[in-house]
Parts: sequence; structure tokens; C-alpha cells
Amino acid sequence: MMKRQAAPLIVGLALITATVLGGCTGGSSTSTAQPPPDQTGQTSTNAVQQPKTPSVFRANLHSEPSTIDPGLAKDNTSGTVVRAAFDGLTRLDAKAKPMNSIAQEVKTSADGLTYTFTLRDAKWSNGDPVKASDFVFAWKRALDPKLASEYAYQLYYIKNAQEINAGQASPDTLGAKALDEKTLEVQLVNPTPYFLELTAFYTYYPVNQKVVEANPNWALEAATHVGNGPFKVTTWEHKNKMVLEKNENYWDQQAVKLDRIEFVMIEDDNTELAMFEKGELDWAGQPIGGLPTDAIPSLRAEGKLVIHPEASMYWFKMNTTKPPLNNIKIRKALAYAVNRQDIVDNVTQVGQVPTMGILPQTMILKPEGYFKDNDVETAKKLLAEGLQELGLDKLPVLTLSYNTVDRHKKIAEALQDQWKRNLGIDIKLQNKEFKVHLQDLNELNYEIGRIGWSADFNDPINYLEMFRDKDGGNNDMGWENARYKELIIQAAAELDPEKRAQMFSEAEQIMMDEMPLIPMFTDVDVWVQSDKVKGVQVDPLGFVDLKWAEMIQ
Repeated sequence: MMKRQAAPLIVGLALITATVLGGCTGGSSTSTAQPPPDQTGQTSTNAVQQPKTPSVFRANLHSEPSTIDPGLAKDNTSGTVVRAAFDGLTRLDAKAKPMNSIAQEVKTSADGLTYTFTLRDAKWSNGDPVKASDFVFAWKRALDPKLASEYAYQLYYIKNAQEINAGQASPDTLGAKALDEKTLEVQLVNPTPYFLELTAFYTYYPVNQKVVEANPNWALEAATHVGNGPFKVTTWEHKNKMVLEKNENYWDQQAVKLDRIEFVMIEDDNTELAMFEKGELDWAGQPIGGLPTDAIPSLRAEGKLVIHPEASMYWFKMNTTKPPLNNIKIRKALAYAVNRQDIVDNVTQVGQVPTMGILPQTMILKPEGYFKDNDVETAKKLLAEGLQELGLDKLPVLTLSYNTVDRHKKIAEALQDQWKRNLGIDIKLQNKEFKVHLQDLNELNYEIGRIGWSADFNDPINYLEMFRDKDGGNNDMGWENARYKELIIQAAAELDPEKRAQMFSEAEQIMMDEMPLIPMFTDVDVWVQSDKVKGVQVDPLGFVDLKWAEMIQ
């Protein structure tokens, strides 16, 4: 599998993660604190017990979560909260490897097509038992076209899931069934070696069937939200703050050291950093917040900056459904005229790698890229040809939109300057609240739009499959190519690693020949944290998991 080819790099990232974060653990602790012995060496039962200071972790979410419903979550902000409030069949460790979580035991058939999960005794935050049927219900719900889950395609590995999502089959035909309350059987379309990694992703999380059916708006407010994870949502002041508290009903509660997580929602990176420096936050920066780019050099020089490589790409998508961006040569001209090296050297400044392809460095198929960085001469030629094909003398002003973050603003300004200087193109910049920005991308209400993509699992198909269908949940470009689609479908069923790699390479070549998006660089996460923070797990995929976090007093 391609995943094996990427393994040495992903292990390297994991070693960096372990060095940076230290103290992360994937197991539960069964030790209990004992009162200190008295002077006779006997344990005193009369010692005055000092009240325990609550262990509280404070951070910034950067924006209002678009949702805290695992069936609808689609971004890192929402994913961070959902991952804290829910638990899947498996959960990723610090190396992004799946370990059993709600599933106590997993059996796989010899042909790799049938998985049987035996669930442990676990409860929802309201005390209800977690049942195998809750998983089946959650997956059918996510596949229901009426829910419009943008991540529904992640369930297509399950038999008949794609047909159900397309409205071509009954939900009852889904290859997942509860054999009893504690046994879940799943049948796959093809053998999928990374399936247990998928079950750690939030689209595969269960939801409480009784709660969801009783209240369709259950996930919109803290008072009605029910999860099965390490924490429960107790306060949600929209666009202001969110509080999660330790879930006393969580099956592995002894592994959870934090009593409370307090999130503020501040878009301005300078304010976030100022709050951290005043001691009002314990963490500032990515993956859940942001740091002002102007502060990066000094923070790095002072040794305060944590730099964490991840399997993540930074792109600018283009709306290919309307002129002039419906023209391939215009799109390629914009991509070729970008000086990525200048941007990573002078704007982002923390080791991002210019990448002239779709895939990040951990999965890369063609390290040299599919075109040259900063190829202005070719870009000028393509622009002239594209204008002639469109019957235009000059491009109209194009709008580049991004969500309100200092780093995104600086990168957008650099592109605006490069395109003006290299191609004579005028660009209007437009910033939006993250939730609005995502919605506008999904509705094709944009021309050029910034987006980042962090891998859900370390395999090229995770990136390439989202562009298979123009109406796919995360396509957002209106782009589709019949041969590309055929290759992705074939690769999903191909077991030979070399043949699979060839299919991926041809598919990526097609995409770069038509350029519906502008690849920029393989990204990194950067942050600063209090010396008291331990055990926050940021894995090589860029997922943040607070299950094992703690504050050292």
C-alpha cells in the first residue's frame, strides 16, 4: 500500500511529536492517590484533605465551531471539540496509529472484508449505554442525503454506503448491523488496510439515537448536547466561549487529568498572543488558534516556539464553473506565477515546504512537482492564450477570499502583489468569518478561496478522493474529470502497491494539467504553550486530542 511507502516519514514526524509533547500516553491509569503516611509510618485517616485545585486548560478556538455534531464536522476547529466530546471504535495514539477505544476487541475476516467489533461497557454523558446500534444509526444518518454531510464519502468503504448517499439504495442495505447491543458487524466494499484508522475519524463516531430522534437540534446548544467522550460540553456562548468538563460517565475517565477545558473564540492573532503572554491562555497558535506572523521570528529566537510538521497542505481553490476561471490556461497561469519559496521564506517563516502538487510530503508521489515554482514566463504565455480563448484583452478584477486569520491575510497579500507584478492582474481581497467562508466555498460563492487540508489518514486516496465528483462534499470547485474519477475508483479496489501508486500518479497529473486549485506548500503547526501544559497530543496528521492533557501545578 502507498501508506507503507510513506511510513518512514510519518514515523519521523511522530518522533518529533513525542519529543515535543512528552508524557502523552494512550493507556488508562489505574493508580489512585493515597494520603501521606503519618510519623509512625501508618497511613493517617485523620489528615486534613486540602481541596483539589481544578485542573483547567485554556486555549483559543480562533472561531466559532461550525458544528459539534460528528456527522457534520468538517474542519479542525469543530473537530477539536468533537474529538474531546466523543469517542470512536478506535482512537489515534501520538503516532497516529489506531488503538481500541469503544471497541474492546476487533476481529477481521480472512478476506479483509468483514470487521466484527465487540464494544466495551461505555456510557453517554447522559448515562445511557453506548450501543452497537448507535454506530449504525450514526452512519446511516451521515449518509442520508437530507443531512448533507460533506464527509459522507468517508463512509463509502462500507458496503452500499455510496449508493445510499446517492439515494440509489435503502439505508437498510448498509453493510453495518448490530448483532446485539455489544456487537457491531461491518462489511466493506474492498479490503481496506487503513479501515481502523478511519474508525477513529469523527464521521465514524456514534451519536445517541434516542437523543437525536427526540431533538433534531440536539447539537446546537450545550444544554442538549450529548457525547460519549472524555469531556462533555457544559457551556456554549456562541462566538464568545465554550467550556467542556470532564465526563464522569466516560469509560476511561481515570486517564483524563483535566477537570475543565475553557475555549475562547478570538479571531485576532495579536489578541490571542497577548492573552497568552498575560497568562490568560495556556496555549496560543495552531492547530486550534493562530500566531501573528510578525511575532514568529522573535518567538523562535527566544526558544518559545514549537514547530510541528504535519501531513497538511495549503491551497487556493478556484471556482471552475464561471469565467474566467473556467479556462484551464488562466488557472494554470495563476498557479505558475506564484513564488512559493518567497512566501515560505518571508511570510510563513517556519519551514513550510513549497509543493507543486496535491499531496503533502508524507505521501508525495512526485517530489520535484508537476510544474516549476515561480515560472513567470510560462505563466505569461498561458495567460495570453487563455485571454484569447475567452475573447478578452484583460482579466477582470478577481476576488480572493480567506478566513480572518493574520497568516492567511499576509499570504493573500503576497499573492495579490505577485500576480499584479508578474501578470498585471488586479486582485481584490475579501476576509470572512471561518464558518461563512466554508459555507461560501461549499456553495461555490467565491472565485479564488483559501483552504487547508490535513490528512484524515496517511494515504494519498484521502486527498485525491475528495475531487472524484464535482458535487462531492469537499470538492468545492465544480471540477470533475471522467478519467480521474475512474482512476480513483480503481485505486480504491487495487491491492498491488505499485499499480495503486501508478493510478494515483496519473490522477494527480490530470489534476495538475487542469489545475482547479493552486497548491502552495506542505504546512506545519506552530504554537507556544505554558510550561504547565503536558500531554496535549498533536499527532502527525495535525489532530489535536486533549484526552491525555494535564496541567502540572
